[in-house]
Amino acid sequence: MNRSGRTAGAQVDIHTFDGIVSHMAIQSQAALDLTFHALGDGTRRQMLAMLSEAGSLSAKDLHAPFPVAQPTISKHIKVLERANLVIRKVEGRVHRFNINAEQMKHAEQWINKHRALWEGAFDQLDEFLANTDE
Repeated sequence: MNRSGRTAGAQVDIHTFDGIVSHMAIQSQAALDLTFHALGDGTRRQMLAMLSEAGSLSAKDLHAPFPVAQPTISKHIKVLERANLVIRKVEGRVHRFNINAEQMKHAEQWINKHRALWEGAFDQLDEFLANTDE
């Protein structure tokens, strides 16, 4: 018997599997929440735009265009890191950042999926309204 109280080699029942799938969906949703929270701020969006153009920038480079204190920029960077939108590489005393395109793809997929649903709903509404005018 292992620490969870199950015997070794026991089959996983469907309820356990559903729980794992549900947990994975919750984790995915939490990651999207962090992504959209990070994208909800203009400063962070501008930082991501700078990174997408330059490829890699130091913290000093990211701070340069903004008239705010360095700790404020550090907080913005931490939000971007928590959302997995940027990747930090430390080179001696210099912290360099790159955009994580993979996380942006997840957000794009979510947007595209929901855009299709909304467009379909609007098409149905247009059809309904056209038929009620007759």
